[in-house]
Parts: sequence; C-alpha cells; structure tokens
Amino acid sequence: MPEGPSIVILKNLIEELHLINKEILEVSGNVKTIDKDLLLHKKVKGFKTWGKHFLVCFDDFTIRIHLLMFGTYLFDDEKSTPLKLGLTFKNHQVNFYTCDIRIIDGKLKDAYDFTADIMADEWSPRKALKKLKAKEECFIGDELLNQKIFSGVGNIIKNEALYRAKIHPLNKVKDIPDSKLKLLIKQTRSYAFDFLKWKKDGTLKKHWEVYSKKICPLTHNIEKKEIGKTKRQTYYCNHCQK
Repeated sequence: MPEGPSIVILKNLIEELHLINKEILEVSGNVKTIDKDLLLHKKVKGFKTWGKHFLVCFDDFTIRIHLLMFGTYLFDDEKSTPLKLGLTFKNHQVNFYTCDIRIIDGKLKDAYDFTADIMADEWSPRKALKKLKAKEECFIGDELLNQKIFSGVGNIIKNEALYRAKIHPLNKVKDIPDSKLKLLIKQTRSYAFDFLKWKKDGTLKKHWEVYSKKICPLTHNIEKKEIGKTKRQTYYCNHCQK
C-alpha cells in the first residue's frame, strides 16, 4: 500500500501537468461509487493529500482516491488493467487503476484532521503524543499504523521509525517514557521526509535498515513476525530495540 510520501509524489507529479482551473472534457472508467457525470465539465481547483488519500478538489466537493494495496496511476498513457477513473483534459489525461474512489461534500477541514498528517505543514507532534497516551494499553507498533494519529504511516515507516527510536514494537504505550514517545514521533516524521527524498531518487530500498532485512546495521539478527493486534509483518531487532 502506498504510504504518505508516495501520495505526495503523486501530487507533485500531477501538479506538473498544470491542470488547475482546467475543464474536464471526458470522464471514463468503471467506478461505481461516484456519479461520473458530476465531474464532467467541472474545473479542478486544487490537489491535496491526507495520509494515504489523494484529493482532487472542486468548488463544492472533493474526490478522494485511495490506491489501496496495488493501485496505480498513469498520465497520458493507458494499460490493460481495467480503468477505475479516467479524467480527460484538453492536453492531458489522468488515469487511476485498482483504487477506491469516494466523494467528499463540503469543506475538507470538516472531513480531515490535517494535524494528524505526518507530511502536512499542520502536523502536530503535541496532539500525536496526547492521542498516543490515550492508547496506553495498546502496542506501539499497532498505534503507529493508526491513521487517526499518524496519517500516512504504513509498514515501511512503522518499522524504520521504531528502529531509529530503538523501541520494540510490542511495548505497550504505557510502558514507554514520554521522552521516548516524543523521540519516536520525531523520528516518524523525519523518516517520512527521508522516504520522500529517497523515493524520488529511486534509492529508498538501499536505505532500509530493518524492513525486509535479515541483519540490522549493528549485525544483529532481525526478527520477522506478524505481531500485535493488526498482525502486520514486522521487522525488529531484539538487541537494539527495547
């Protein structure tokens, strides 16, 4: 599943097409969750992201696109995979595949808490700490994937941030000192922006320290298990992470 930084890359790429205030001339695809006619002849007013959601903004509503596990997109090109939603402009075409598409009526600020988005300027580490501490009986590895606290965090960021902060994923929140929780919150956002840079450079995998690895940077064996309530695949070092 694409994580927050990958959705920011999508936003950056689509903004290079200069589609703001451009009219949609044709709407195609097999999407059933929205009325395609609603988009016809509308003008795009902006593109935003919230966590793993890509947002196409219009005057009175927003289209939310979630790429799920295997969603993809193409600009000015097509592929054999069934098209979910295609938007044709005068000079460009934007196509989305294998994704979930919904409509959001009204203002985005009423639908989303942007202070929870790890990539957003509005991100609030103070609020993240408060929300975390309210989950005192939960495993920290599970709560890093809680999109209401860390919108945009996926399994890669979870594993790498926990290793950077040297925190074991099966620690309960209540057993982690505030200083370590603050460090984890800081490292989570920091790693997300490193992820963004490395993804753009095509070097993301080269920088993984524990994710998909067998040995940590300090040459200890890495455990690979489905743990926590979410049973997500987790990579961690029992020696480095306490």
